[in-house]
Amino acid sequence: MRAEHLFLPTSREEMLARGWDAVDVVFVTGDAYVDHYSFAMAILGRVLEAEGFRVAILSQPDWRSCEPWKTFGRPRLFFAISAGNMDSMLNHYTANRKVRNDDAYSPGGRIGLRPDRATLPYCQRSREAFRGVPVVAGGVEASLRRLAHYDYWSDTVKPSILLDSKADLVAYGMGEETIVELARRFAAGKSCRDMRDLRGVAYAMGASEEPPAPSGSVRHIPSYEEVKASKDAFLKAAAAIHQETNPLNARSLVQLHGRRAVVQNPPRLPVSRERLDFYYGLPYTRRPHPRYTEPIPAYEVIRDSVTIMRGCFGGCTFCSLTTHQGRTIQSRSEESVLAELKRMAASPDFKGTVSDLGGPTANMYDMRCARPEVERICRRLSCVHPTICGCLATSHGPLLSLMKKARAVPGVKKVVVASGVRMDLARLSPEYIGELARHHVGGHLKVAPEHVDAGVLEAMKKPSLETFEDFARLFTAESAKAGKRQFLVPYFISGHPGSGLAEMIELALFLKRAGCKPEQVQDFIPAPFDVATAMYHTGRDPMSGRAVKVARGLRERKLQRALLQFFQPRNYFEVREALLCAGRRDLIGDGPGHLIPSKPPPAALAARRERGGRPARRNVAE
Repeated sequence: MRAEHLFLPTSREEMLARGWDAVDVVFVTGDAYVDHYSFAMAILGRVLEAEGFRVAILSQPDWRSCEPWKTFGRPRLFFAISAGNMDSMLNHYTANRKVRNDDAYSPGGRIGLRPDRATLPYCQRSREAFRGVPVVAGGVEASLRRLAHYDYWSDTVKPSILLDSKADLVAYGMGEETIVELARRFAAGKSCRDMRDLRGVAYAMGASEEPPAPSGSVRHIPSYEEVKASKDAFLKAAAAIHQETNPLNARSLVQLHGRRAVVQNPPRLPVSRERLDFYYGLPYTRRPHPRYTEPIPAYEVIRDSVTIMRGCFGGCTFCSLTTHQGRTIQSRSEESVLAELKRMAASPDFKGTVSDLGGPTANMYDMRCARPEVERICRRLSCVHPTICGCLATSHGPLLSLMKKARAVPGVKKVVVASGVRMDLARLSPEYIGELARHHVGGHLKVAPEHVDAGVLEAMKKPSLETFEDFARLFTAESAKAGKRQFLVPYFISGHPGSGLAEMIELALFLKRAGCKPEQVQDFIPAPFDVATAMYHTGRDPMSGRAVKVARGLRERKLQRALLQFFQPRNYFEVREALLCAGRRDLIGDGPGHLIPSKPPPAALAARRERGGRPARRNVAE
């Protein structure tokens, strides 16, 4: 069998070579086609294929014309639209709204292979190519924009993507069960209106239709016009959206957009372990389609990784994971994970090292609420903040068993844990930290304290600085016991709501005392739907109503970012400006307690000349 026939068809020639004259579903994606379950088009396409449907992949089509949408002829059932594994605006632009230099999901890392707000033109071209074919939008971009939302790149509140894209439906969250049910119903002759009872679906009603009335199962939230005009209304809507995320008790949400109502049904119920094993055990080639001659950076990162679970109950306010994957942890069985490791080890391309055994986090495997009667009524946004819930089963036992068995698979020389470790949970299991340090760290371990200031950590819903320091001590001690010199790689965020120059200076001083010089830093970007995004837009926490400090001006955001790397000569002048603005001239000098020297080093002057002279100073509060 030719190599391309192992993949889902990406061209008319490949479709015809399978003996097909048409397909049921055309999956349109902004990413390169990689047949690995970490890529949405692969896992959803393979699940549909396993259910007997014919699926084709239209990857990174030229959106300037509808001609590429005609490649496979008229799809029998529907177009499935996804901007890709990331929101296309996050994919394209930095926190400073500058165009990124590369696209990790494109061959050769090339930019420009997908449009801004890709869901919109992809849906529109689908309609132009074949009128009357249902258009279903999904993926991260559509999921996080399914209701009115703040858009950082235009600095406006935008309506539901259903109205802008004119999609018939949005399938939000993890979509395997939803897309199969849609295909079955469309195949049975059902219409888009017949899908309105499905969990995990949002839809727009016609202007003449009467929306569902408020009830015990339906909740109305402020309209698009209200949330656009009033930050108070925006906060109420944001709070309601996040309060209705537990699929066991979530109500349908109704939001008016003029004379039309957008309805979001409750999320899908968590999938069973058997179904999860089924998804991840499908016959993926684990490779990019042979049409690509250049490496795809995102694939290089995950090619030898194994996903063991999905979901996250951390509830970090700046993270979209819970919104998309859900708060309930859904874990694969040991047998499923070990079977995948054995298949990997048998491949001639495998070099013996599993690059990651994890998921959204490294150590939430098989953890969930131990009291179903409480879980059914719970509306907490985090199971671990402000404290770890007493109902949460936090045993690392199942994970420890899996880790031991994984590294014993013949042909596997090392199993690395590269997913971020949740330190507050890890502290509960010294055995886990010991096992991690002895067997699963390649010299460096990623952790995410994110900040050191108590107020900022509260705004982030992250554990205290003491948690990080305690974990660091335990990890260092266990590494020493194992006879290894290993280091933590902490990740920190600048510009997050709650953080001003004073808080970032506190973080810089902590880094100096700890001798930590982070090579990579994260600059907060307000993604649609995140709780932190509501804080950024309104200046208040939507859940508590408390005022939150916000760095909205690009200049202050730049100064905060520079403070994270105060030791870099190229940042000297920004750090100096930040210290002066904050009234901390005492930190400029040549002693051990100073943050930067009194005079700019030659490298700082050279960097300023490279940038074309000293930038004009602006008010950091702009």
